[in-house]
Amino acid sequence: MREKTLKFLGLMRRANALQAGENNAGEAVRAGKAKLLLLADDASDNAKKRAESFTAARSCLLLPLPFSKEELGGALGQGSCSMAAVTDLGFANALIKRLEELDPQRYGEAAEEVARRFSRAERRKREKGGERNKRNGKRRTNV
Repeated sequence: MREKTLKFLGLMRRANALQAGENNAGEAVRAGKAKLLLLADDASDNAKKRAESFTAARSCLLLPLPFSKEELGGALGQGSCSMAAVTDLGFANALIKRLEELDPQRYGEAAEEVARRFSRAERRKREKGGERNKRNGKRRTNV
């Protein structure tokens, strides 16, 4: 299951739903695009402090991964990577479900929170669904 989760992280990177590296991840969190901030298991204390400061006043969850920097970097096509930001809520929900299967005690609470956010976003999308093709404003005529 660990290998499938790592391959899923690579898929997320190829789908442009994940920003890898401290600078890119920090940029995504500050811009409000990140839904999850992932941190490698063996990340330095400095990287942990930076990740906590990134997510302090934002609605982004900080999630420690059970993978080393080398494993995470290998999955993402880099040499080593200690931090990554997931920018798509659907991918974040799928990833947290996979992590919950690996360790239910560690990721159970975070999985509930991400699932709640995902269902709320889906509900908003359904409610807004019919408004997409409506015409707003005055009709233009050729006179």
